[in-house]
Amino acid sequence: QVQLVESGGGLVQAGGSLRLSCAASGRTFSMYVLGWFRQAPGKEREFVAAVSTSGSSTIYADSVKGRFTISRDNTKNTMYLHMNSLKPEDAAVYSCAAGGSWYGSSRSLPSNYYYWGQGTQVTVSS
Repeated sequence: QVQLVESGGGLVQAGGSLRLSCAASGRTFSMYVLGWFRQAPGKEREFVAAVSTSGSSTIYADSVKGRFTISRDNTKNTMYLHMNSLKPEDAAVYSCAAGGSWYGSSRSLPSNYYYWGQGTQVTVSS
């Protein structure tokens, strides 16, 4: 069992930056692929980024590539999402998730993830 708690959300002006954190409980944190998803009002949940168990491999949605950076620190049971050059369309509730497979398209699918945090709100003003 893994419990995930996000923090770091808030209000930022367009062009600004935020760093989200996802703190996990449990001694098996390093065994899980980790991902960030987001959901804006009236829209479906959207994949943002994922990181492999070791942290050596990452993938990003095209919409955030070059602006967001995902990382993890297995010694601290924490994952991060550094968000730069934020746009109004980045506004959403951001949730972290822990799951199984790194290979193929499954790593960007919500169904790949077993555990979810409750989310943190990111608001971007124009």
